[in-house]
Amino acid sequence: MICDMCGTDAERLFKTSLEGSELNVCGGCSKHGRVISEIKIRELKPRKTKEEIKKQSPDKEFVFMIVSDYAEMIKKGREALGLKQEDFAKKINEKHALIHKIETGHFKPGIELARKLEKILKIRLVEQQEEVNEQPAKGKTDAFTIGDFIKIKK
Repeated sequence: MICDMCGTDAERLFKTSLEGSELNVCGGCSKHGRVISEIKIRELKPRKTKEEIKKQSPDKEFVFMIVSDYAEMIKKGREALGLKQEDFAKKINEKHALIHKIETGHFKPGIELARKLEKILKIRLVEQQEEVNEQPAKGKTDAFTIGDFIKIKK
C-alpha cells in the first residue's frame, strides 16, 4: 500500500486526520497528525483466467416476461374487486389513463408495475422464462476486420 503523503510503499498504513483531511499514511507520516485507525490490508485473490470464467459463465439465463393476456386478466381482477378504473388507479397510486391503456392493451406494464398489480389483484402477470445462451463459434469469416488491413513489419 502506498502512503498518500510521502508516496512510499509501506506494509502498515494508518487512517490519519491531517489538517482537516483524512489520509492513509505510513507510520512515519502519521506522527504529523492524529491517528484515527489502522488500515487492515486484505489479501487480493488471483485473477481468474479466461478458461475459468468460461467454465463459470452460465449457459442458461432467466428472464421475466409479462403474460400475453395481461390486459384481460387485469380488467377481470379489477372488476372482481368491484372497482372502477378511477378508484383502482387511486388505490395503486397510478393515473387513470395508464390503467385504461393497460386494460385496452395499448400499454404493456413494466415488471415493477406488474408486480404491484399482482399483489393487489392476486393474479399472476409475470412469468419466468429460461433462455439458453450459445457461445458463437470463433472461426474465419468472409468479412474484413481492421486486423486484415494492418501490415505487420517483422
